Amino acid sequence: MTEPFSVLVTVRGYETDVQGHLNQSVYLNYAEHARWSMLQAAGISQARLVGKGVGPVALETTLRFRRELLAGDEVEVTCRFAWDEGKTFRIDHTIRKTDGTVAAEATAVVGLMNLEERKLVADPQEYFKELASDPGLFGL
Repeated sequence: MTEPFSVLVTVRGYETDVQGHLNQSVYLNYAEHARWSMLQAAGISQARLVGKGVGPVALETTLRFRRELLAGDEVEVTCRFAWDEGKTFRIDHTIRKTDGTVAAEATAVVGLMNLEERKLVADPQEYFKELASDPGLFGL
């Protein structure tokens, strides 16, 4: 299995709550940022997806908080695609402090929707293989 794709993010003060912790919804933004960064690194833009008539849709997201994050903390957000049989796949994320401490883990069940039919495509892996200049980032 290849190393997961990752991006660095610095927690900004305006993303924190009254206790000074990173607001819970922002963890999802970090995961989404890592996903789109990975797609771009693989050569897939939003325009390219739309041009192919498809778009990713989140069907379920689970977020586990492990340790607090504070303004100024720098974190690595990883992103790894795990392919299932059928119409859905999983995207796993780890949000880790620079000292190695895991702050949160997120798992999303995702599909690729045909934008005209408004239904999930039968084999999303094939679309990613076709659209990506570097399908290896997706483990394909």
